[in-house]
Amino acid sequence: MSNVQSYSLFTDFDISLFKAGKHFRLHEKMGSHICTVDGIKGTYFAVWAPSANQVSVIGDFNHWKDGEHLLQVRWDSSGIWEGFIPNVGHSDTYKYKIHSNHDGIVTEKADPFARRAEHPPKTASIIYSTDHVWKDQDWMQKRHKHNSLNAPFSVYELHVGSWKRKTEENNRSLSYSELATELVAYVKEMNFTHVEFMPIMEYPYDPSWGYQLTGYFAPTSRFGYPEELMTLIDAFHQNDIGVILDWVPSHFPEDAHGLGNFDGTACYEHPDRRKGYHPDWKSLIFNYERNEVRSFLISNALFWLDQYHIDGLRVDAVASMLYLDYSREEGEWEPNDQGGRENLAVISFLKELNQEVYASFPDVQTIAEESTSFPMVSKPVFSGGLGFGMKWMMGWMHDTLSYFKRDTLYRNHHHNEISFSMTYGFTENFMLPLSHDEVVYGKQSILGRMPGDEWQRFANLRLLYTYMYTHPGGKLLFMGSEFGQGSEWNFEEQLDWYVLQYDIHKGIQKTVADLNHLYQTIPALYEKQFEADGFEWVAHDDDENAVLSYIRKGNDPDTLVIGVFNMTPVPRTAYRIGVPKNGNIQEVFNSDASIYGGTGDYHNKKLKVSKTSWNGKTHSIEIVVPPLAGIVLELKA
Repeated sequence: MSNVQSYSLFTDFDISLFKAGKHFRLHEKMGSHICTVDGIKGTYFAVWAPSANQVSVIGDFNHWKDGEHLLQVRWDSSGIWEGFIPNVGHSDTYKYKIHSNHDGIVTEKADPFARRAEHPPKTASIIYSTDHVWKDQDWMQKRHKHNSLNAPFSVYELHVGSWKRKTEENNRSLSYSELATELVAYVKEMNFTHVEFMPIMEYPYDPSWGYQLTGYFAPTSRFGYPEELMTLIDAFHQNDIGVILDWVPSHFPEDAHGLGNFDGTACYEHPDRRKGYHPDWKSLIFNYERNEVRSFLISNALFWLDQYHIDGLRVDAVASMLYLDYSREEGEWEPNDQGGRENLAVISFLKELNQEVYASFPDVQTIAEESTSFPMVSKPVFSGGLGFGMKWMMGWMHDTLSYFKRDTLYRNHHHNEISFSMTYGFTENFMLPLSHDEVVYGKQSILGRMPGDEWQRFANLRLLYTYMYTHPGGKLLFMGSEFGQGSEWNFEEQLDWYVLQYDIHKGIQKTVADLNHLYQTIPALYEKQFEADGFEWVAHDDDENAVLSYIRKGNDPDTLVIGVFNMTPVPRTAYRIGVPKNGNIQEVFNSDASIYGGTGDYHNKKLKVSKTSWNGKTHSIEIVVPPLAGIVLELKA
């Protein structure tokens, strides 16, 4: 006889929404919920296992004995098994033992909706109810200004486990609580507007960096309790810094306790391996054609935005989702009903995801990591787009790093590489990413790509960042790149903080902090960062000198910003550029300044606009452009 009482949190309306794929608050019903029934405190459990013929809750409270606590299947063919277990509660560990009606398969699964999980390599779920009093009311009321598309987006991307470690304590990672002090202070000092965490949902395998999830609703227990993560997010918000999470709706691992083969059948994954298995990552792909799976994923996205006050979701591997032939040879994929290679179910899913996110949380952003030319990724659904707020500009990243890697002697022959991004720069709302993917697997660090002697390498890096921060679009920089780490990122070790004993690395760090400040304090650099009329070329074709120059404009027609970039180690003196009008002009940033490790020999202190037409403009100025440097000028009418 089962020691489980009949009880349900589901209404008939809940079930109809779930079956239709329209229930986007499933976490309020599914999983384990501490409650009181008939005056007795205990826990209600609900799990979706449509191909099961028996489901029991096993845990430390029943010595992991199968059949001791049997859940009851609902009568409505929803596939949900549920029940209330008295005297079971907070911090008890559990799993579901599922007997399949398919080939007699028996599985032991962690709860897909668990709010907390055991520390890997242990794999059980933990009954948990968070207790955190949020103190970020000021941020939440005004964050629509910080997260707006016409606000500065300067993102510090990090891997929580390797940002900084306690080397004297067996090289352990910092806890969420420790990060709430050290990381928040650092990000604020560096003037970033947002942080982006690589996935922090529970994952079993450290080398996956968190991209192979088993606990979609549970913060990884590696760094502490759920409340400690909330405290960390709260601390960022109290310091006016937004928090973006990496979110992985594209695939999941085949680990025995995870979502794969959940009830003895392909429950969450697509049953056709051509659609349900990812050859690159040897993982399973969600079945986006299944309504219940869509409800699971969209509920998960809203869960983090709601329960953890998250300001944005960076959606991982969107390209792999959109195309049926992604990483597949001919014969390994099947065209869609229209004969094309697009995954129509995914397109529908992403549109619904973004519509629901922005309807419920209009003051957040979704950001697509999408590397192809798929159209209108960051355009609204009502106009035919996928509905993301922004898209990573992978083309800019690739072309820019390819160009900067070149010996400066030959850059004038490849000048089109550095100017090409603006031929498509406003087809999407682009974010410029120098992410973790660019500093691993033999690609070298960003500094490691720079050519020349030591001085030239660091000058090139300062030039690259100056170009990046004045180029239209949001900015994203992976941890370590902001102080010129020389080695590739290693997730098992902390960043090379020791290099900051050297002035040349401190100079890079100071450069990034000041560029962040510049970006946020000059509206012309962000107000129209996704609009074509916020940008104007001065000269994109001076390949002879390998100098690039352009204008950035905001809402104030009387103020504009000019960026000029010398891609060679030869200073350009008496260099004339065109400007569209007369006014007072001054240099507001110079990457060759001595405080950054530059020569400090080339400044533009007294500039005067003349009526000499140049570069197709009515006026012009004569400037000096330092070697391997970018300068930023502000012109006010």
